[in-house]
Amino acid sequence: MTGPVSLSVVIPAYNEEQRLPATLGTILPFLRGRGDSFEVVVVDDGSSDRTAAVAAAAGPEVRVLKNPGNRGKGYSVRNGMLNARGAFRLMSDADLSTPIEELDTLQKALAGGGEIAIASRAVSGANLEKRQSVMRESSGRFFNLLVRLLHLPGIKDTQCGFKLFSAAAAEAAFREARLDGFAFDVEALVLAHRAGFKVQEVPVTWRNDEQSRVSFGRGLAAFIDLFRLRFR
Repeated sequence: MTGPVSLSVVIPAYNEEQRLPATLGTILPFLRGRGDSFEVVVVDDGSSDRTAAVAAAAGPEVRVLKNPGNRGKGYSVRNGMLNARGAFRLMSDADLSTPIEELDTLQKALAGGGEIAIASRAVSGANLEKRQSVMRESSGRFFNLLVRLLHLPGIKDTQCGFKLFSAAAAEAAFREARLDGFAFDVEALVLAHRAGFKVQEVPVTWRNDEQSRVSFGRGLAAFIDLFRLRFR
């Protein structure tokens, strides 16, 4: 598929050879059943396993982009969003902690003409089927408190890895973005807000994945990036 499509789903992937078959085996039938044109863009972040090969073999709708080495989740999402062809562009984590069916929820939120809808675990109506550890939940709440104080008042959860942008909003959010680590979501939403795009926060079903790869060091770097972004 070479022309414009209705929807692009961007999936950052680092050493996801084992998880991708089930993930793409869930996403592709769901999107095919909707009848609209789509593509799935898997961004291989310098994997040392068969991530790229597994993704490419999943179906003709899958396109694989390769980063120049292991650059980080922020770089991967930015690469995918800016190279996607969809009129709307969804970023989704490879673990599908937010089920792909929640795409319908985000699209309904934009039915009136909005251009950015983000999944949230912190607004009324969210359904957390499997929670994180107390420590990770506490650090997440503190992180989002800092986000509200420093950058985005009123947004309760910037870190849920399921966000839908129009093509124009994606360009505004990611074209000038620079953060490659886990605070990239905040930077993207700040840039989109400054460009005049309203962010709608939507409650979703979410389940924690025990195989999450956010290390202590990367988590700490995300906090530091909040202040770097503030004073940049």
